[in-house]
Amino acid sequence: MTISRLKFLPAVLISLALPATGWATNGYFTHGIGTAEKGLAGAGVAFSQDTLAAANNPAGMVSQGARYDVGAGLFSPMRSYSSVGGPSVPPGTLCGANCPFSIGDGNQSIDSDNELFLIPQFGYNWVLDADSSIGISVFGNGGMNTEYKGGVAILGTPSGTNAQLPGTFGAGTAGVDLSQLFIATTYSARLSSTTSWGISGIVAYQRFEADGLANFAPFSTDPNSLSNNGHDTSTGIGIRLGIQTEVSPGIRLGAAYQPEIDMSEFDDYAGLFAEKGDFDIPSNLTLGAAFDIGQDGVLVVDLQQINYEDVPSVSNPLQRLFTDCNPGVGGPGCLGGSNGAGFGWQDIQVVKVGYQWQDGDMTWRVGVSVSEQPIPESEVVFNILAPGVIEETLTFGFTKQLDAKSALSFAAMYAPSVSVKGSNTFDSAQQIELEMDQYEFVLGYNRSL
Repeated sequence: MTISRLKFLPAVLISLALPATGWATNGYFTHGIGTAEKGLAGAGVAFSQDTLAAANNPAGMVSQGARYDVGAGLFSPMRSYSSVGGPSVPPGTLCGANCPFSIGDGNQSIDSDNELFLIPQFGYNWVLDADSSIGISVFGNGGMNTEYKGGVAILGTPSGTNAQLPGTFGAGTAGVDLSQLFIATTYSARLSSTTSWGISGIVAYQRFEADGLANFAPFSTDPNSLSNNGHDTSTGIGIRLGIQTEVSPGIRLGAAYQPEIDMSEFDDYAGLFAEKGDFDIPSNLTLGAAFDIGQDGVLVVDLQQINYEDVPSVSNPLQRLFTDCNPGVGGPGCLGGSNGAGFGWQDIQVVKVGYQWQDGDMTWRVGVSVSEQPIPESEVVFNILAPGVIEETLTFGFTKQLDAKSALSFAAMYAPSVSVKGSNTFDSAQQIELEMDQYEFVLGYNRSL
């Protein structure tokens, strides 16, 4: 590799270190990384095609040769919530410590702003020898962004009056902004002519902001670190391990595992997330297979497990506010507490199936993935902020070979609208419904060196 090829690397890495936000397909994980993989609905743990392969299976990097990939996607999530029913306790009724908290005054529907995000990606692979390589991959793997303007909330008071306040939670514009950036440095090597393995050292970076949550202050261990504190950052170091093998001609298997990544705390939101602002990255496991179909086709199938229950701030139920928290006094179940309330997300499994075929200098791709629902009906209130309810993803893509060394790739994704409806945890007489659908368009370029 020449010095001139190195010159653009720092600029690319710095630009990608300022992540856009908006991924939210399989919970808050993206459905796939790398333009080719995105065209296959994210499948490819047994069938790597570019230098973003480390994000799925580090073992696939050694088969990429010396090359780089650069690309960007336009991601558009449409998020909304609606509420039906007013406060169950009428004005003039003394309600003690359990006053109603109604989202809306009886019939409210609000769409989130921020519906278009630019998401870049970059990968570079160096050949060490005939059987090993080292590469770097820079990508975003998860995130969520919501901003709800308008609306009202009705808060009952111990004196027997109901206060109508502006904003989803009665404290003005409400929403969160979470983004995650990964820089993976990968060593990959062949164990034999049919088997390879790889390991990635990961530097993870998170950025977070929450607004409009001030009225949860009585339920927080640190009300000054609950809401409207601007962006805070969090960092951590982790690994990802992978293996690929061809068990017989035309049949390949793959597996990859990423343990939970311990992240530094969001100190400015120590009164929101459990364990004083802790927000780790959950472990995840992917198993898959790839089958050659005739001379020009490949069928890929992946099964992914995302363990959101690793992270208390994500998985603890909001009900902890009523069982392990004394409002205004404290307790382990309060927001920010040692076993604090969270979003109530469950572990999920995702099945991804993709098919690609060659036609001259064109490679065509289609795919579909189906995910379990991470948000139970009982957890809709707090998940107004993070409505990661998508269950199905449909994709299409292609690669056009430009010359012997370079190619242009495209991928499109559509996630049909899904809704989850349940009772307001703070007022069971009210029903809240979350809804989301998504679109994404990605363009990528690669060049062999």
